[in-house]
Amino acid sequence: MQAITSVKRAALAAAVTIFLSSAIFVRAADKPDANGAAAFARLKTLVGTWEATGSKSGTATSTFESVASGSAIIERVKMPGESEMVTMYHLDGNRLVLTHYCTAGNQPHMQVESFDPASNQLAFNFAGGGNLANPNAGHMHHAVLTFGGADDFQYAWTFQKDGKAQFTENLQYHRVK
Repeated sequence: MQAITSVKRAALAAAVTIFLSSAIFVRAADKPDANGAAAFARLKTLVGTWEATGSKSGTATSTFESVASGSAIIERVKMPGESEMVTMYHLDGNRLVLTHYCTAGNQPHMQVESFDPASNQLAFNFAGGGNLANPNAGHMHHAVLTFGGADDFQYAWTFQKDGKAQFTENLQYHRVK
């Protein structure tokens, strides 16, 4: 009987620990300083068609479109010599998140830690991913979008493999329409 009581206590302690850990995670993910709504509103100003210079392979194009009744933004990116890539942006609680459907064949998920409208910068950090053989497999790991005026912005995407940055693609965009 004593063994059963010890097992029950251990199971209860494990359940309480899991519950408290998930409650702490939810609170951390929904911190009010994440300012996700303001970041998403600012991102919506990019709806339209853009061309980019700075790519090693030539001129890139991006099209931003508001979809799903304004609850998501889809970006279609065409780099010279590559097939189209898609990045989906949306709010998850008070966090702006993205999933990048990459020509590398994987889907990194990133989130903005916080957004200060005065900085005009969104820094996305890797938060997981789909179709990654292991955590060291090559994937886009970090992206920094810096808003300029109404008709320009820059985007820097960093590719990581084996825990180290391999390259950063720096693109200077200007609005086409």
